[in-house]
Amino acid sequence: KNQIKFIKFFKMVKKNTCVFISGQGSNLKNLIFFSRDNIFPIKISLVISDNKNAYGLNYAKKFQIPYILINTRSKSYENKILSNLKKYNISFICLAGYMKMISNNLIRIYQKKIINIHPSLLPKFKGLNTFNRILKNKEKKTGCTVHYVNEKLDGGSTIIQKSFFIDKKDNELDLKRKTQKLEHRAFPEAIIKIFSQN
Repeated sequence: KNQIKFIKFFKMVKKNTCVFISGQGSNLKNLIFFSRDNIFPIKISLVISDNKNAYGLNYAKKFQIPYILINTRSKSYENKILSNLKKYNISFICLAGYMKMISNNLIRIYQKKIINIHPSLLPKFKGLNTFNRILKNKEKKTGCTVHYVNEKLDGGSTIIQKSFFIDKKDNELDLKRKTQKLEHRAFPEAIIKIFSQN
């Protein structure tokens, strides 16, 4: 059975995927690395950023992945997103450090096809300034969550969580570094989990 599942997985056509970023793009870089493996289920076909200075755009340029910049203050930005998702035949979306809310319209169109990675053990510490709040709350454990995106902020169902124990000496930078290390394992694992179930 496992062999049949593996052969089926191997023959699977990679899903054209768009990654949304706002900053450093470490998860984008990691997903690009995994996507170059024949048996990884997605191909990164488009990168979208709301920040023209996002360092992560360098990875799109380096690996010759088409990218677009959006201005979320513009009334037509969502049309720009939708037309490009259609142009590149995108069937799956990964939010990787994207700092804006996704519109309800986009969520409806891509229902159960948008996932996000969040640097906490949801439902704890939704939203921003996560590491600061974790330390202030004297948490003993933290980690990251890959989840489906719905209309509620960081409220979609969990796909995968990974955790670590917080050291008393840890500061925000330590938490960020340790969490990102887990994120780089969790995100590809979540994608494999999703498509191996289909």
